[in-house]
Amino acid sequence: MRSPSDLARRSRRWPGPLVLALAVLLAGCATESGSPDPVPPASRSSPSGGTATAAPDVRAHLRVDGHSRGYLLHRPAAADGPRPLVIAFHGRGSDAAELREQSRLERAAGARGMLVAYPEGLANGWGAGTRATEQRPDPDLDVRFTEALIKHLVRTERADPERVYVAGFSNGGSMALRMAAQRPGLLAGAASVSGQLPTGDAAVKPTGSVPVMVVYGADDPVRPLAGWPSPPPDPKEPIIPTLSARDSAEAFAVAGGAGEPVTEKKKGYDHTVWRLKDTPGPAAAPGAPDGSGEAGPAGTVQLLVVHGAGHTWPGSSLTPPKGFGPTSKALNATDTILGFFATG
Repeated sequence: MRSPSDLARRSRRWPGPLVLALAVLLAGCATESGSPDPVPPASRSSPSGGTATAAPDVRAHLRVDGHSRGYLLHRPAAADGPRPLVIAFHGRGSDAAELREQSRLERAAGARGMLVAYPEGLANGWGAGTRATEQRPDPDLDVRFTEALIKHLVRTERADPERVYVAGFSNGGSMALRMAAQRPGLLAGAASVSGQLPTGDAAVKPTGSVPVMVVYGADDPVRPLAGWPSPPPDPKEPIIPTLSARDSAEAFAVAGGAGEPVTEKKKGYDHTVWRLKDTPGPAAAPGAPDGSGEAGPAGTVQLLVVHGAGHTWPGSSLTPPKGFGPTSKALNATDTILGFFATG
């Protein structure tokens, strides 16, 4: 079986990497751009049938541990007070622009007054596991970069340190889970689409209670729902072994002292909820298939297994690479995840 990076390299249809360009001084180990370049705004249909233009994004650099790290930032309309922040990690072989196009997180987040930052991984990937490799000799580099980016955005963009969330797709989803596992006190919540917790000699284990949502395709052909304990070798960069999607979610439930889970069958997906210890109130559904419903409360770990879905972002209008399987329209992953975050 070809690796995820092989599949992506052979059939990518999405835009190429961002060209990132600016840098100035930031206290400590990081520097940042003072006047970020605007990114052309994306257009969308308005309810009246016209065209609405999203707020322009900006590109910037942050220097951490001797590396100049790029990120794409979406600012919502001006609002009073601190704003929630979502850090969104792209998949392996992808980049910030591709995840922006795939997920459209900034559109739904902007309506909620949320900042969204799409960081760039080194060599188009993330050190989601704890094992050092030839390409990633420092397995903690991306954890420190994420911490520095959050600190910077709290200081410069009025991000609310009490409402910082991480999300990601595939390898980026595993990176989001790593941040939630190893830095639970830094985050108010995390979500992974098509990403699982690393295991084996790259294992990542949750160390505290944090709300987590895992969205996974039941028919994922790239990284199976049941996990990949022994992935094939990759000459460019070793592919990390992972737990199953359910075991990934359950690891966070156990770390949070959750009780027995409750599973409900929804139209197009199965929904399992673990309630974290000492959290009042009943668990709610993570959202209607069109994204209009109320999301589950912050005191839960949730697993959504989407029927007939592949290694894709449910609800996305972007055509996935060949071999990644179908994209389900039974669930809007973007609205569901942001709804889950907003309940915190």
